Amino acid sequence: MNIEKIIESMTLIITTYSLKILAALAVYIIGKWISLKASNILGKILEKKQVDPILLNFLKNMSYYTLLILVVIAAAGQLGVNTTSFLTIVGAAGLAIGLALKDSLSNFASGVMLVLFRPFREGDVVTAAGTTGKVTSLAIFNTTLTTPDNQRVIVPNSAITANIITNITANTTRRIDMVIGIGYNDDIAKAKAIMMRLIEADSRILKEPAPTVALVELADSSVNLNVRPWVKTEDYWPVRSDLTEKIKITFDEEGISIPYPQQDVHLFSEEAQKLTSV
Repeated sequence: MNIEKIIESMTLIITTYSLKILAALAVYIIGKWISLKASNILGKILEKKQVDPILLNFLKNMSYYTLLILVVIAAAGQLGVNTTSFLTIVGAAGLAIGLALKDSLSNFASGVMLVLFRPFREGDVVTAAGTTGKVTSLAIFNTTLTTPDNQRVIVPNSAITANIITNITANTTRRIDMVIGIGYNDDIAKAKAIMMRLIEADSRILKEPAPTVALVELADSSVNLNVRPWVKTEDYWPVRSDLTEKIKITFDEEGISIPYPQQDVHLFSEEAQKLTSV
Protein backbone atom coordinates (compact mmCIF):
# COMPACT_ATOMS: atom_id res chain seq x y z
CA MET A 1 0.00 0.00 0.00
CA ASN A 2 2.80 2.38 0.88
CA ILE A 3 4.59 1.54 -2.36
CA GLU A 4 1.47 2.34 -4.36
CA LYS A 5 1.17 5.71 -2.60
CA ILE A 6 4.83 6.47 -3.27
CA ILE A 7 4.44 5.57 -6.95
CA GLU A 8 1.26 7.63 -7.15
CA SER A 9 2.97 10.62 -5.51
CA MET A 10 5.99 10.33 -7.80
CA THR A 11 3.75 10.10 -10.84
CA LEU A 12 1.86 13.21 -9.72
CA ILE A 13 5.10 15.11 -9.09
CA ILE A 14 6.59 14.07 -12.44
CA THR A 15 3.39 14.94 -14.29
CA THR A 16 3.04 18.28 -12.53
CA TYR A 17 6.67 19.33 -12.93
CA SER A 18 6.87 17.97 -16.47
CA LEU A 19 4.05 20.29 -17.44
CA LYS A 20 5.75 23.17 -15.63
CA ILE A 21 9.09 22.42 -17.30
CA LEU A 22 7.42 22.19 -20.70
CA ALA A 23 5.59 25.46 -20.04
CA ALA A 24 8.84 27.12 -18.93
CA LEU A 25 10.67 25.85 -22.03
CA ALA A 26 7.84 27.06 -24.26
CA VAL A 27 7.91 30.51 -22.63
CA TYR A 28 11.70 30.67 -22.98
CA ILE A 29 11.84 29.54 -26.63
CA ILE A 30 8.97 31.73 -27.79
CA GLY A 31 10.14 34.66 -25.66
CA LYS A 32 13.70 34.40 -27.00
CA TRP A 33 12.38 34.38 -30.58
CA ILE A 34 10.22 37.45 -29.87
CA SER A 35 13.19 39.20 -28.21
CA LEU A 36 15.38 38.56 -31.25
CA LYS A 37 12.69 39.75 -33.66
CA ALA A 38 11.98 42.86 -31.59
CA SER A 39 15.67 43.81 -31.40
CA ASN A 40 16.06 43.29 -35.17
CA ILE A 41 13.02 45.50 -35.85
CA LEU A 42 14.49 48.17 -33.56
CA GLY A 43 17.79 47.89 -35.44
CA LYS A 44 16.09 48.43 -38.80
CA ILE A 45 14.16 51.44 -37.48
CA LEU A 46 17.36 53.01 -36.13
CA GLU A 47 19.18 52.22 -39.37
CA LYS A 48 16.50 54.05 -41.38
CA LYS A 49 16.93 57.03 -39.06
CA GLN A 50 20.68 56.90 -39.85
CA VAL A 51 21.70 56.38 -36.24
CA ASP A 52 25.45 55.87 -35.78
CA PRO A 53 26.38 52.15 -36.22
CA ILE A 54 28.13 52.02 -32.83
CA LEU A 55 25.07 53.31 -30.98
CA LEU A 56 22.75 51.24 -33.19
CA ASN A 57 24.47 47.95 -32.34
CA PHE A 58 24.63 48.83 -28.66
CA LEU A 59 20.92 49.70 -28.41
CA LYS A 60 20.01 46.64 -30.44
CA ASN A 61 21.98 44.31 -28.14
CA MET A 62 20.78 46.10 -25.02
CA SER A 63 17.13 45.71 -26.03
CA TYR A 64 17.65 42.03 -26.83
CA TYR A 65 19.28 41.17 -23.49
CA THR A 66 16.78 43.25 -21.51
CA LEU A 67 13.87 41.38 -23.11
CA LEU A 68 15.70 38.08 -22.63
CA ILE A 69 16.07 38.73 -18.89
CA LEU A 70 12.30 39.34 -18.68
CA VAL A 71 11.73 36.09 -20.59
CA VAL A 72 13.95 34.15 -18.15
CA ILE A 73 12.02 35.64 -15.21
CA ALA A 74 8.72 34.66 -16.84
CA ALA A 75 10.02 31.13 -17.48
CA ALA A 76 11.16 30.87 -13.86
CA GLY A 77 7.65 31.88 -12.80
CA GLN A 78 6.27 28.88 -14.70
CA LEU A 79 8.46 26.65 -12.54
CA GLY A 80 6.93 28.09 -9.40
CA VAL A 81 9.79 30.44 -8.54
CA ASN A 82 8.71 33.52 -6.58
CA THR A 83 9.41 36.17 -9.24
CA THR A 84 8.89 39.04 -6.79
CA SER A 85 11.78 37.84 -4.65
CA PHE A 86 13.75 37.09 -7.79
CA LEU A 87 13.24 40.65 -9.07
CA THR A 88 14.30 42.01 -5.67
CA ILE A 89 17.50 39.98 -5.79
CA VAL A 90 18.19 41.08 -9.38
CA GLY A 91 17.55 44.72 -8.44
CA ALA A 92 19.89 44.53 -5.44
CA ALA A 93 22.55 42.82 -7.54
CA GLY A 94 22.14 45.47 -10.24
CA LEU A 95 22.57 48.25 -7.67
CA ALA A 96 25.71 46.63 -6.25
CA ILE A 97 27.16 46.12 -9.72
CA GLY A 98 26.29 49.71 -10.64
CA LEU A 99 28.16 51.06 -7.61
CA ALA A 100 31.15 48.84 -8.34
CA LEU A 101 31.23 49.88 -11.98
CA LYS A 102 30.42 53.58 -11.58
CA ASP A 103 33.54 54.60 -13.54
CA SER A 104 32.63 52.24 -16.37
CA LEU A 105 29.07 53.58 -16.38
CA SER A 106 30.47 57.11 -16.54
CA ASN A 107 32.57 56.08 -19.54
CA PHE A 108 29.50 54.50 -21.10
CA ALA A 109 27.41 57.67 -20.67
CA SER A 110 30.25 59.74 -22.12
CA GLY A 111 30.55 57.31 -25.03
CA VAL A 112 26.86 57.72 -25.83
CA MET A 113 27.31 61.51 -25.78
CA LEU A 114 30.30 61.30 -28.13
CA VAL A 115 28.37 59.07 -30.52
CA LEU A 116 25.29 61.31 -30.47
CA PHE A 117 26.99 64.72 -30.72
CA ARG A 118 30.00 63.62 -32.78
CA PRO A 119 32.66 66.22 -31.89
CA PHE A 120 35.02 64.04 -33.93
CA ARG A 121 34.96 60.98 -36.17
CA GLU A 122 37.36 58.16 -36.93
CA GLY A 123 40.27 59.55 -38.95
CA ASP A 124 40.16 63.02 -37.38
CA VAL A 125 43.24 64.40 -35.63
CA VAL A 126 42.23 65.73 -32.22
CA THR A 127 43.59 66.92 -28.91
CA ALA A 128 41.54 65.25 -26.18
CA ALA A 129 42.31 64.66 -22.49
CA GLY A 130 45.75 66.17 -23.05
CA THR A 131 46.67 63.79 -25.88
CA THR A 132 47.02 64.68 -29.56
CA GLY A 133 46.56 61.96 -32.14
CA LYS A 134 44.51 60.46 -34.94
CA VAL A 135 41.23 58.83 -33.90
CA THR A 136 41.49 55.18 -34.94
CA SER A 137 38.57 53.82 -32.93
CA LEU A 138 35.55 55.26 -31.12
CA ALA A 139 33.82 52.75 -28.83
CA ILE A 140 31.19 53.05 -26.13
CA PHE A 141 33.67 52.96 -23.24
CA ASN A 142 36.89 54.38 -24.69
CA THR A 143 38.50 56.07 -27.67
CA THR A 144 41.76 54.97 -29.28
CA LEU A 145 44.21 57.59 -30.59
CA THR A 146 47.40 57.05 -32.58
CA THR A 147 49.99 59.71 -31.78
CA PRO A 148 52.31 61.28 -34.40
CA ASP A 149 55.14 58.99 -33.22
CA ASN A 150 52.86 55.95 -33.74
CA GLN A 151 51.95 55.20 -30.14
CA ARG A 152 48.50 53.83 -29.41
CA VAL A 153 46.73 55.69 -26.60
CA ILE A 154 43.43 54.41 -25.19
CA VAL A 155 41.54 57.24 -23.50
CA PRO A 156 38.46 56.67 -21.28
CA ASN A 157 35.49 58.52 -22.76
CA SER A 158 34.72 60.25 -19.45
CA ALA A 159 38.17 61.89 -19.54
CA ILE A 160 37.43 63.20 -23.04
CA THR A 161 34.02 64.74 -22.30
CA ALA A 162 35.31 66.26 -19.04
CA ASN A 163 37.92 68.32 -20.89
CA ILE A 164 38.20 70.60 -23.91
CA ILE A 165 38.21 68.78 -27.26
CA THR A 166 40.14 70.33 -30.15
CA ASN A 167 39.37 68.83 -33.55
CA ILE A 168 42.42 69.83 -35.59
CA THR A 169 41.21 68.42 -38.91
CA ALA A 170 37.51 69.27 -38.65
CA ASN A 171 37.85 71.98 -41.32
CA THR A 172 39.42 71.61 -44.75
CA THR A 173 41.72 74.63 -44.33
CA ARG A 174 44.03 75.93 -41.59
CA ARG A 175 45.96 79.10 -41.02
CA ILE A 176 49.68 78.92 -40.30
CA ASP A 177 50.64 81.40 -37.57
CA MET A 178 54.35 82.24 -37.50
CA VAL A 179 56.20 85.02 -35.68
CA ILE A 180 59.46 86.01 -37.40
CA GLY A 181 61.77 88.46 -35.65
CA ILE A 182 64.20 90.77 -37.48
CA GLY A 183 66.80 93.18 -36.15
CA TYR A 184 65.98 96.78 -35.30
CA ASN A 185 68.46 97.95 -37.95
CA ASP A 186 66.92 95.81 -40.71
CA ASP A 187 64.58 97.09 -43.43
CA ILE A 188 61.03 96.12 -42.38
CA ALA A 189 59.53 96.70 -45.84
CA LYS A 190 62.21 94.55 -47.45
CA ALA A 191 61.68 91.71 -44.96
CA LYS A 192 57.91 91.82 -45.53
CA ALA A 193 58.37 91.80 -49.31
CA ILE A 194 60.71 88.79 -49.14
CA MET A 195 58.30 86.75 -47.03
CA MET A 196 55.34 87.67 -49.23
CA ARG A 197 57.33 86.64 -52.30
CA LEU A 198 58.14 83.26 -50.74
CA ILE A 199 54.47 82.78 -49.84
CA GLU A 200 53.28 83.58 -53.37
CA ALA A 201 55.85 81.20 -54.85
CA ASP A 202 54.45 78.21 -52.94
CA SER A 203 51.53 76.70 -54.88
CA ARG A 204 50.25 74.91 -51.77
CA ILE A 205 49.42 78.23 -50.08
CA LEU A 206 45.88 79.36 -50.84
CA LYS A 207 45.07 82.65 -52.56
CA GLU A 208 41.87 82.97 -50.54
CA PRO A 209 41.80 83.77 -47.68
CA ALA A 210 44.67 86.08 -48.60
CA PRO A 211 47.94 85.61 -46.67
CA THR A 212 49.15 88.45 -44.47
CA VAL A 213 52.54 89.67 -43.27
CA ALA A 214 52.29 92.42 -40.64
CA LEU A 215 54.34 93.99 -37.88
CA VAL A 216 52.96 92.78 -34.57
CA GLU A 217 55.41 93.75 -31.82
CA LEU A 218 58.49 95.79 -30.96
CA ALA A 219 60.07 93.21 -28.68
CA ASP A 220 63.15 93.49 -26.44
CA SER A 221 65.56 92.04 -28.99
CA SER A 222 63.67 92.06 -32.29
CA VAL A 223 60.96 93.57 -34.45
CA ASN A 224 58.39 90.79 -34.72
CA LEU A 225 56.35 90.16 -37.86
CA ASN A 226 53.26 87.96 -38.05
CA VAL A 227 53.23 85.64 -41.07
CA ARG A 228 49.78 84.11 -41.68
CA PRO A 229 49.20 82.09 -44.86
CA TRP A 230 46.26 79.69 -45.32
CA VAL A 231 46.71 76.11 -46.53
CA LYS A 232 44.76 72.88 -46.87
CA THR A 233 44.70 71.04 -43.56
CA GLU A 234 46.80 68.16 -44.85
CA ASP A 235 49.50 70.60 -46.05
CA TYR A 236 49.85 72.45 -42.73
CA TRP A 237 53.04 70.90 -41.37
CA PRO A 238 54.94 70.48 -44.68
CA VAL A 239 54.25 74.10 -45.69
CA ARG A 240 55.12 75.46 -42.25
CA SER A 241 58.43 73.61 -42.21
CA ASP A 242 59.36 74.54 -45.79
CA LEU A 243 58.40 78.19 -45.38
CA THR A 244 60.41 78.55 -42.16
CA GLU A 245 63.49 77.10 -43.87
CA LYS A 246 63.10 79.30 -46.96
CA ILE A 247 62.71 82.45 -44.84
CA LYS A 248 65.91 81.68 -42.92
CA ILE A 249 67.93 80.94 -46.07
CA THR A 250 66.62 83.97 -47.96
CA PHE A 251 67.15 86.33 -45.02
CA ASP A 252 70.76 85.15 -44.77
CA GLU A 253 71.25 85.79 -48.49
CA GLU A 254 69.64 89.25 -48.28
CA GLY A 255 71.52 90.31 -45.15
CA ILE A 256 68.48 90.43 -42.86
CA SER A 257 69.22 89.25 -39.34
CA ILE A 258 67.06 87.08 -37.11
CA PRO A 259 68.30 88.15 -33.66
CA TYR A 260 68.24 85.96 -30.60
CA PRO A 261 67.34 87.24 -27.11
CA GLN A 262 70.23 89.06 -25.46
CA GLN A 263 70.91 91.15 -22.38
CA ASP A 264 73.32 94.00 -21.84
CA VAL A 265 75.13 93.71 -18.49
CA HIS A 266 76.80 96.87 -17.14
CA LEU A 267 79.54 96.43 -14.49
CA PHE A 268 80.54 99.25 -12.17
CA SER A 269 83.48 99.21 -9.74
CA GLU A 270 83.09 100.54 -6.20
CA GLU A 271 85.74 103.24 -6.85
CA ALA A 272 83.88 104.47 -9.91
CA GLN A 273 80.70 104.65 -7.88
CA LYS A 274 82.48 106.71 -5.17
CA LEU A 275 83.89 109.13 -7.76
CA THR A 276 80.47 109.46 -9.30
CA SER A 277 78.88 110.18 -5.95
CA VAL A 278 81.50 112.90 -5.20
